[in-house]
Amino acid sequence: MLTHDASAKCCHACVMHSVIARKTWRTLEPYHGAIYLVPEAAEEYLTEGIADSMTGYFASRSAAMGAVPASVVIATFFNFDPDLVRRSMDGVWERVTPRAMIDARLRAADRMIRRIAPEFIESPDVIEAADLARAAAHAACLRTEGRPLFAGHAALPWPEEPHLVLWHAQALLREFRGDGHIAALTVEGLSGCESLVSHAAAGDVTASLLRATRQRTGDDWLAAEERLRSIGWLDPDYGLTELGAARREWIEQRTDELATAPYDAIGIEGCSRLRALVRPISKAMMVTLP
Repeated sequence: MLTHDASAKCCHACVMHSVIARKTWRTLEPYHGAIYLVPEAAEEYLTEGIADSMTGYFASRSAAMGAVPASVVIATFFNFDPDLVRRSMDGVWERVTPRAMIDARLRAADRMIRRIAPEFIESPDVIEAADLARAAAHAACLRTEGRPLFAGHAALPWPEEPHLVLWHAQALLREFRGDGHIAALTVEGLSGCESLVSHAAAGDVTASLLRATRQRTGDDWLAAEERLRSIGWLDPDYGLTELGAARREWIEQRTDELATAPYDAIGIEGCSRLRALVRPISKAMMVTLP
């Protein structure tokens, strides 16, 4: 049995590891996440007959799970307007196969990285970064339970070129974290729209941006606000109450904790080295995004 002091030290270590995990994920995220904004993605999806941008987004990211119906995409993508998902996914697997969309997204990633940072592809840094990220991603793949979107991506074959190995590894780490975040939100009993409202009330992202990107209607948003007020999370001005702030903090902390295992596999020094190697290319990705 742990003493009070030993228990406190253990909890402190967990927090420190989760902070390092978050920092490492955030540093690498632009390297993968740029795929959702760059023109190469739309161009490659168009070659497969997919012209609508939201259809391209939902189909390319959910394709790893196979030709699943819209209901599965609604469940795993969580905070997007369900009607938007239904419209976007309507008949898509009759026009294109999941394999074709997976291949199109990887082609887009290859073109994107070659355009934005060709010098990185030729450097020894990309090989070292790819090895570290792959080791972390392999550790994540040992924990697929309860993470359906991640599990689909974990079953995909690894690319061969180091810059794409790094990109795929970060895709895995992103979905691993994302599935854990949804788990934390659902533990709190939040719907997809309520999670957006509480996120906006925390002040990290504006309500207008979240409503626009997830295409949430005024009625949806108002209903979510009213429910969060009814359970004591929002004050009359729709800011977070003390209770709401505490619960949002728990959600973020639990998300970090649930995402820690892959980074523990490469250790603190490995995480620090990985961030140093990828930081320049991530900054380049951010600068070139629209």
